[in-house]
Amino acid sequence: MTKKSNVPAIRFKGFTDTWEQRYLFEYLEVSNAKNTNDVYTKQDVLSVSGDYGIVNQIEFQGRSFAGVSVSNYGVVHTGDIVYTKSPLNSNPYGIIKTNKGKSGIVSTLYAVYHPKETVISDFVQTYFEQHARMNNYMHPLVNKGAKNDMKVSSENALKGLVIFPEVEEQHRIVALFHKVDTLITLHQRKLIKLNNVKKSLLEKMFPKNGADKPEIRFAGFTDAWEQRELRTAATFSKGSGYSKNDLKENGTPIILYGRLYTKYETVISEVDTFVDVQPNSVFSTGHEVVVPASGETAEDISRASFVAKSGILLGGDLNIITPAEYINPVFLALTISNGNQQKELSKRAQGKSVVHIHNSDLENVVLLYPSYEEQEKIGAYFSKLDSLITLHQRKLEKLQQIKKSLLEKMFV
Repeated sequence: MTKKSNVPAIRFKGFTDTWEQRYLFEYLEVSNAKNTNDVYTKQDVLSVSGDYGIVNQIEFQGRSFAGVSVSNYGVVHTGDIVYTKSPLNSNPYGIIKTNKGKSGIVSTLYAVYHPKETVISDFVQTYFEQHARMNNYMHPLVNKGAKNDMKVSSENALKGLVIFPEVEEQHRIVALFHKVDTLITLHQRKLIKLNNVKKSLLEKMFPKNGADKPEIRFAGFTDAWEQRELRTAATFSKGSGYSKNDLKENGTPIILYGRLYTKYETVISEVDTFVDVQPNSVFSTGHEVVVPASGETAEDISRASFVAKSGILLGGDLNIITPAEYINPVFLALTISNGNQQKELSKRAQGKSVVHIHNSDLENVVLLYPSYEEQEKIGAYFSKLDSLITLHQRKLEKLQQIKKSLLEKMFV
């Protein structure tokens, strides 16, 4: 490896020295400290998470998975580094994390390391956060057993080569990623809070089982909600043809059923998948509610979205509901996706590996609805809430993409 390649694409002003290639054991040393005197108990057992780092096992998972005795567990002090030696989805060779919390203990399956004076422990974690870098480092060192278990000693896991800068530059890099991680955590919490608010309001702004009025209403509305089967308040049809194999970079916009699970909220106003139009296609008029006809679970399949634009192709495996003029389509989509109606549809879903919902199932849904004016207010309120959730989701995704790019360009 040439010296020129030992310089990252992006670095802080004032740092020009090439990064040094060394064995990881020159930066870390194995910790053999055990909990022999039972200073720590099951309450102090730590788990290692790809998303949350080193966390208290009981606080994170709700219970301790430790055996009767924890006297042989490894002691992990604040600032120590832990290698899991167990595969995760994106990390078939395990993960490396720094203990940023209280001291505790870990299972004997884990390797524990102390950082030497030439390295900051947080820098080691950040260095190995990029999945490809972690996997490429561990791949030559690890032997996998027949049961996919990791066969590598704590010492051998340090025998790979890494390329690190001097401590001062490590400090600057760690400080930057700390700020990025803080922003990501902030937006994650906002997103969780908004989704919890939405869930709570959906429970309270629609009547509970057996009731004809919701717990929370907009001012000025007091009448009981009416009840009827959906078959008497809508017409039903199906989408046509088309699959993922038909998608093009440009063409006529189309909604495929799978995107209802991964992309769209209650209101679909923009579509980012396209096809070439085939004969006998079905187009939206801007008044339809679509429900997927197939899904992986009964719970997931019971969801609906209002297609707010005309001229959008409605693909195969979509049930199409056109509500009567006294039923607001946004309100109807919310009703089908939540509460008693959602539970009712989940029970009707049929199948094992793939479950199905038919228009005949939707026709039998018992619809509770207020005046059209109140329906409009409910629909508009949740549409605004969905827009706010989407905004925070996009901000979060942008921050995560920035971090991903920095992990690639600020390291060698």
